[in-house]
Amino acid sequence: MQIVPFPLVEMSGPPRERGRQYGQQAADRVGRSVDYYVAQLAAAGIGWPRAKALAADYVPLIENFSPAYLEEMRGVAEGAGVDLEGIVLVNARTEMMFGAKQQGDDGCTGAVIMPEAARDGRLLHGQNWDWREECVHTGVVLRIRRDDGPDVLTFTEAGGLARSGLNAAGIAVTGNFLACDRDYKRQGVPLPLIRRRILESSHFALAIHVLAAVPRSCSSNMMVSDAAGEAINFECAPDELFCVYPQDGLITHANHFVHPAAQVKLRDTYHATSPDSLYRDGRVRKLLMKKRGALTLDDLRDALFDDYGTPYSVCRPPRSIAGGPVTVTAAMIVMDAADGVLQAVPAPYANRTVTEYRLSEDAALRKTG
Repeated sequence: MQIVPFPLVEMSGPPRERGRQYGQQAADRVGRSVDYYVAQLAAAGIGWPRAKALAADYVPLIENFSPAYLEEMRGVAEGAGVDLEGIVLVNARTEMMFGAKQQGDDGCTGAVIMPEAARDGRLLHGQNWDWREECVHTGVVLRIRRDDGPDVLTFTEAGGLARSGLNAAGIAVTGNFLACDRDYKRQGVPLPLIRRRILESSHFALAIHVLAAVPRSCSSNMMVSDAAGEAINFECAPDELFCVYPQDGLITHANHFVHPAAQVKLRDTYHATSPDSLYRDGRVRKLLMKKRGALTLDDLRDALFDDYGTPYSVCRPPRSIAGGPVTVTAAMIVMDAADGVLQAVPAPYANRTVTEYRLSEDAALRKTG
């Protein structure tokens, strides 16, 4: 299948109407996204009737967390012509798939360049999203116009509410997979909804508060930055946060816990399926350090294109999991939140075309990187 830029979806108005606009504009990709995760659960022995019931169990939790999010999800379902439970499944796919012990390899390598390490004194933030090969063709970029807070620009899977993105207040977030022995022992708010809440924050402190206050069912790594010049990497266990701060003007992170307290208190359960995590973040740091003090978005992209150790690399080509699906670096996302710019590269292992999306413009600008 041809690699094409992620479509830009414009959303505005009340939550249900925003969702309908989303579903209508991205109906094909939303349908593919839902069908893919339905099939993945079926492969794990969970047919659609059972999967639909499991997804329905999340509806009261989502409504309690944010009635507006549930309304938006209803709108997406209506606009795309799919069941609400399918949209819930896309948003809760980590909790439902990994909670069901389905085999997976959800990777990601992320980085933040602090102003003192950048050429123009601007904070830069980005990541590679490592996931299933099929998801190269289900990504979208949402531009959300809000009346009750800062506008949002976010890359996500079609049907999802957020993944990696920025907002008009200069807040940006990316997320990496983590796993530990405390995971999936309680029901928590699905990760895309937590990221969306972060991206609706008008202040860095309020974005941090989201991670401190919202119950989670599984581990994850969240890099949260403020274009004004602050960033913290949060290694999130279901019931605890471990903060990793910049060193030498950089933060890099892959898929293992690095905070000393986390390494003592938790049993990291992801090494066996992602041993390359132990060097991917170091590779990105090493490459960025070569130009520390003069770094640009181009340099951040170049570091994320790193193919050392391929196919166990920062930029991952197709690689089969034994008895399971094919995983890849499905998307590269880099951001300059102060300028409201998000650049995306679908399937960067095979594609170097960069599409630039702006919070303040009416259209995405494509350029070749």
